[in-house]
Amino acid sequence: MTLGLALAQSRRIAPALLAQLEQSAREKKSQLIDEIIASGTMTAHDVAIFAADKYQLPLVDLTQYNLNKVPPALAGNRDFHAHRLLPLGRRENRLILAMSDPGNQAGLDAIKQKYNLPVDAVVVEHDKLMTHVRSASDDSGGTFKSIAPVPAERKMIDYDPVASAGALRNKTAADIDDAPVVRFLHKLLTEAFHRGASDLHFEPFETFYRVRFRVDGVLQEVARPPLDIRDKISTRIKVLSRLDISEKRVPQDGRMKLLIALPKEKGSDGKDSKEPKETVEKAIDFRVSTLPTLFGEKIVIRILESSSDKLDIDQLGYEPAQKAMLLEVIKRPYGMVLVTGPTGSGKTVSLYTFLNRLNQGDINISTAEDPAEIQLPGINQVNVNEKAGLTFAAALRSFLRQDPDIIMVGEIRDLETADISIKAAQTGHLVFSTLHTNDAPTTLTRLMNMGVAPFNIASSVLMITAQRLARRLCTCKRPGELAREVLIDAGFQERELDGSWQPYHPVGCERCNGSGYKGRCGIYQVMPITEAMQQIILAHGTALQIAEQARKDGVLSLREAGLAKVKSGLTSLEEVLATTNM
Repeated sequence: MTLGLALAQSRRIAPALLAQLEQSAREKKSQLIDEIIASGTMTAHDVAIFAADKYQLPLVDLTQYNLNKVPPALAGNRDFHAHRLLPLGRRENRLILAMSDPGNQAGLDAIKQKYNLPVDAVVVEHDKLMTHVRSASDDSGGTFKSIAPVPAERKMIDYDPVASAGALRNKTAADIDDAPVVRFLHKLLTEAFHRGASDLHFEPFETFYRVRFRVDGVLQEVARPPLDIRDKISTRIKVLSRLDISEKRVPQDGRMKLLIALPKEKGSDGKDSKEPKETVEKAIDFRVSTLPTLFGEKIVIRILESSSDKLDIDQLGYEPAQKAMLLEVIKRPYGMVLVTGPTGSGKTVSLYTFLNRLNQGDINISTAEDPAEIQLPGINQVNVNEKAGLTFAAALRSFLRQDPDIIMVGEIRDLETADISIKAAQTGHLVFSTLHTNDAPTTLTRLMNMGVAPFNIASSVLMITAQRLARRLCTCKRPGELAREVLIDAGFQERELDGSWQPYHPVGCERCNGSGYKGRCGIYQVMPITEAMQQIILAHGTALQIAEQARKDGVLSLREAGLAKVKSGLTSLEEVLATTNM
């Protein structure tokens, strides 16, 4: 039973007030107990007495407890602090954990599962608990608040790798925190975030070990740590991601969330402040993937920008005609809209931009993703867990039993998922999903090759958008001439070379780190399924036939959409040629 429900049933807080406090907690991304105490509804002491009595747990006064006797490996372990738990010691083989909200059963279960140890909980006052948790977290160096670079010549502190899950219970993350390799890793993650990187690649080879960032779609080498610390780095990443550090023979996937201290760039008046810069903490999600290679584990960490602030369709870069067609289709009550493109082409951002526009109080939206990269309030998001049997198809079946209006499937990977998605689109639901194909016409033939009947495709798919991300020219760009033959070969028509525009070239400055590019812009092919196209699908037409009909319908190819970005000066011709095909 949650603390809020217990308080309501005991009539300690009126239901209306409880609802207000829960809403405030959701808006502030805090917890209910924080809002109860901050609002003055109940004191921390009153909450502790109530919780101890309601949940039948011992009540402990932390001011009378000697925390110096707690073993350092327990006191500094951030696994407990993340769940607002304070370890008080061990009794035989049982952990004694202090908590202020006994309704937080998920935190206790996480500790039990991770360390495979029985747990005894005691109740303490919330303000005293949080004081000790914050102090212990600061001492353990658990956030990115002050990370100094590690000199290259400084020797790493050796520690014995943990060989099994049992050893992990005796050698926790806190035991590793003193190693300079930890500060080095944290510095890399912080730098990657500030440079706008989408991924970090840790790659072991026979004679060297390198780290690369993917910035604006391009990999850049940023460091070559000593080869002998590759295992330490991979172990640290796997500990943070809750992965099995003893398993190095098979790939693993995990996630971690860490705090990064960001400087406040402007004062309250909107101008640059001359006072010492304050910092604000931001929780950043990282998705981790490990892969065994010949010389060790390659690890790729993707930075997940979970904020929904940038989900504006005007910022995606659709041409005006494309945007108008798209907005008309996503207002339909049922049917399927597919977004295609390679990994890292911005498909998820496009889908969530559509969902954000449709997200209203009278609409039930559910999504199944692997994993959920953007958190959007008002949408029911489900993380696929294939090991537990929660596949895309299983999630879809559950959605259809919960009266949905709009469904988003992270990716159609197999016939079963495709079949259920199409049936949902045919029975009064608007379905969004993605596929990995080169362009919009080949998406239809891809569905046929998966085994989907042409009739089902023609009757359910409303629109397909293919997309790429091209690097955007920095403000240091300069105009330049290109030979007429080069422009014609790229795909420009003679009538377009009328001298009313000129191409721009990258230059390079401090702002763009000398690359000439800063940020990325979308290139889109927006293809509505017309009646003529439906006839081609029903006749088992090829991708070439569908593409020819799309051209007749006025659909821009990816190359043509990219050339429009060249004409507007957003990107260079070289970038469009590198990201699109004729």
